[in-house]
Amino acid sequence: MLARNQLRSARTAGAASHARRTRTSVVVMASSKPKLQLMVNSCTGKMGQAVAEAALRANIELVPYTLCGPNDVADKSHVSVQGVQLELVPPATRDEVVRQLQSRYPGLVMVDYTLPDAIHSMVDFYCTHNTPFVMGTTGGDRQRIAEQVQAARTYAVIAPNMGKQIVAFQAMMDMMAKSFPGAFSGYRLRVVESHQSTKKDTSGTAKAVVQSFVEMGVPFDVSQIELVREPKEQVERMKVPEGALNGHAYHTYQLVSGDGSVMFEFQHNVVGRTTYAEGTVDAALFLAQRRAEGSEQTLYNMIDVLRAGAMR
Repeated sequence: MLARNQLRSARTAGAASHARRTRTSVVVMASSKPKLQLMVNSCTGKMGQAVAEAALRANIELVPYTLCGPNDVADKSHVSVQGVQLELVPPATRDEVVRQLQSRYPGLVMVDYTLPDAIHSMVDFYCTHNTPFVMGTTGGDRQRIAEQVQAARTYAVIAPNMGKQIVAFQAMMDMMAKSFPGAFSGYRLRVVESHQSTKKDTSGTAKAVVQSFVEMGVPFDVSQIELVREPKEQVERMKVPEGALNGHAYHTYQLVSGDGSVMFEFQHNVVGRTTYAEGTVDAALFLAQRRAEGSEQTLYNMIDVLRAGAMR
């Protein structure tokens, strides 16, 4: 009898130990893969659509709402992304809606690709509600935005470019500027960038790369960047395929020595929005991880994402 009781006790202890091990492993798995519930705003636009599609390809839960402008709801209440219906949320109701969504979606992260003239109002909105967000919108006062987000302690990834390889190129230029200041002293710089005609402002990526060259000793102001927006010039001069006129980014940075005997040229040409959309999803995954860890740092850029090895 004693032997049987001892055997039962051993089995019970073993089962309890196994249960403890099982519970522990579940906790570890949950903490290593934080919940991400992605709400992509401006899905009435092409970039928003592209990001939502990239999220679905990555099997990320897509929150069925999208913030939009007041004119977007004039003739429809929903927009479809690969069969998923997203309810349009105009400015008049967005505060009420986001409060409800925060309680329903604890892993909520928002993506912002609005217009440059709306960027500050959107940052105000995200900071007011302390909603983690990824912003690829260009324009606005970037210093003011950074200071506001840091003061609010709102988790955010803000970058002028979400393209993975473009980010790597930008990081390389930044590293060169810090490691070899004055490397291009005495050189002249010419920058030409071509984007779809709907993009009115200068590329944020071009501005960032120019800043690196300035730190390497090249006198240049961002106002000197040549903007190509006319389709005829884009095809004939920039060699943009006609099928890509509504979605492309062609950049050329040309450096020539003072006496004209040496020339360096850096170029990156992107057709379509896929690389930006996938980079945006990577940034959202990265941000969800930082928030789950309770990171002291709250404001990040895409170089931070790249350095963390967070690109899929």
